Amino acid sequence: MMEIAKYFGDKRALGPVSFEIARGSTVGLLGLNGVGKTTLLRILACDLRPTAGVARVDGVDVLDDPHAVRQKVGYLPETPPLYQDMAVGDFLAFAGRIKGLDAAAVTQRIPAVEEATHLTHVHGELIRHLSHGYRQRVGVAQALIHDPEILILDEPTNGLDPVQIREMRDLIRGLGGSHTILISSHILPEISETCDEIIILSDGEIVASGTEDDLSGRALRSSAVTVDLRIPSRSSNGDPAEAVLNLLRSLPGVVEAELLERVAETLTFRVEGDSDLPAPVCRALVEAGYDVVRLDRVRRELERVFVELVSGAEA
Repeated sequence: MMEIAKYFGDKRALGPVSFEIARGSTVGLLGLNGVGKTTLLRILACDLRPTAGVARVDGVDVLDDPHAVRQKVGYLPETPPLYQDMAVGDFLAFAGRIKGLDAAAVTQRIPAVEEATHLTHVHGELIRHLSHGYRQRVGVAQALIHDPEILILDEPTNGLDPVQIREMRDLIRGLGGSHTILISSHILPEISETCDEIIILSDGEIVASGTEDDLSGRALRSSAVTVDLRIPSRSSNGDPAEAVLNLLRSLPGVVEAELLERVAETLTFRVEGDSDLPAPVCRALVEAGYDVVRLDRVRRELERVFVELVSGAEA
């Protein structure tokens, strides 16, 4: 378990920050540039000393016993620390030795790590000849070489093309469960696809944490719920869509209603409000004589949640 209590980084990271990560989970760290994400990760990886507060990894204080913490943590910086003129296998052997493994352990670990990161076929290739995507894999492999309990990945998909991003996503998923993973990323879909929980930082403080569904439903300033409705239009005087909109806008808790689409005799509406809408909306439409053929709750996108949390709803 990772625990950060009363963390204060440099003057740009205001703190305090306090959170725990359960063993075996994959957690995403989100925040705008300059809020202290990388600083926080470097402290956890014992790459940077905190100026105040307490940081513990699996109960071990990063200041009291940094060497013990490093044994528990595998760290991938945003720019992987690679020696370009070394072959992949030689570099992993070097990384294993400086992380405390003996020669026999290194020999045993390299094939397993290369298989996990899909590097077996480039074992003898010079790192300088690899694509950016493969270099990122080598960076993950060096973080895994000593079989740490915790992986800390800072922007692991930085600079990758769409195919490489998908491959990195699959790699991270494959490592989940057997490792506790903390990921920092600006690519919101990657956090959504790979992480069990999300921590959002703003101005050096945690403004929300939980699953994506938790953040979509509860962590916003407004508890607005968006709902898609589809009802068949009726032959009547005037525009049936206008009559439905007037009905929807008159319901308690409804903030806005709009017509999204007309397809043959089917009309699709979007209704947004500050309360749980599906039941009262469906009831009102049925009682008014409309046939409701579909009613869906539309989940807020992570990007919209993120923007509202770090910048305010008016952003």
